[in-house]
Amino acid sequence: MKLYDYWRSSAAFRVRIALNLKGLEAEREYIHLRRKDQRSDVYLGVNPQGLVPTLIDDNGTRVVQSMAIMEYLDETRPAIYPLMPRDAEDRARVRAVSQAIACDIHPLNNLRVLRLLGNELGLDEDARNEQWYKHWVNEGMEGVEALLNDGGAGQFCHGNTPTMADVCLVPQVYNAQRFGCDLSSFPTVMRINEACLDELAFRDALPENQPDKE
Repeated sequence: MKLYDYWRSSAAFRVRIALNLKGLEAEREYIHLRRKDQRSDVYLGVNPQGLVPTLIDDNGTRVVQSMAIMEYLDETRPAIYPLMPRDAEDRARVRAVSQAIACDIHPLNNLRVLRLLGNELGLDEDARNEQWYKHWVNEGMEGVEALLNDGGAGQFCHGNTPTMADVCLVPQVYNAQRFGCDLSSFPTVMRINEACLDELAFRDALPENQPDKE
């Protein structure tokens, strides 16, 4: 198994956590996003979107997009630490929390968007951080906090074991804190984030613990 990775990619961070939870090892190839390695002809041959992560399974199957990778790992290795509950209603809840983060918050604040705001639209760093990044994190986290307070959360986002929802939550909180966002209005989010970081699978996946950290 091979993972195309970048230490500061939130999406790659998710897959690193998922692999750790499942106890799976992957050869790593690092794609430096700030140097635009992802736009090279070689990498575009691997992932035509020019994004990370990409997973190449040991049978040669290629999977792109972090959410698809996590569900693929669960479906192909169901006996090894399931990331999704068995019950359909529970699975829907986990997907909803996951997508509230991965589809509604993260895409507005990733590197491509921040580059466009700065390089093409002329917003300075303070405007990008204060008027854009923090606004969308705050609005998105309000929704996530409400979803987590619907009665389905336990120690973690869904019950008392980490699921795909937790795997999405921790990288988003990590990045929000890196940009100085005030998350004190989201006590359930922060409680669950702390519970996750008590788990080795999450800590080992942290950006500062990756070989390509700069």
